[in-house]
Amino acid sequence: MSEQPPFTIEQFYKYINQKKLMGGKCIKCGKIHLPPRPLCDKCFSKEFEWTEINQEGKLLTYTVIHVAPLQFQHMAPYAVGIVQLENGLKIPGMIREVAPEQIKIGMELTMKFDTLIDQGKWPKWPRYYFAQV
Repeated sequence: MSEQPPFTIEQFYKYINQKKLMGGKCIKCGKIHLPPRPLCDKCFSKEFEWTEINQEGKLLTYTVIHVAPLQFQHMAPYAVGIVQLENGLKIPGMIREVAPEQIKIGMELTMKFDTLIDQGKWPKWPRYYFAQV
């Protein structure tokens, strides 16, 4: 059996860079953690395996940012929301390619990926966002 990559946020973003959404699935109880963590919060096991997660879901809630941090000011106004994926997993992300006034709770969204451009500024991790299906 080959050794699994570590269940860390860094590895999570390495998969994002490969255009994959991966979670840590507890081998003992089956709970999937997104993002992954080294300890299952259901059964306290430390045994996990990576599992690929469907990248489509429904918007649970969102907000539109008008006064943005310096590194995101060029994008304002922009929306950030919580998307519920399969198995009840929830993940935050920007919502793009949809005008803020057209965003609706319950709308179907899919994850898309940005190319990592190292500008020497935060954040240096690859980015994902959500767009309408």
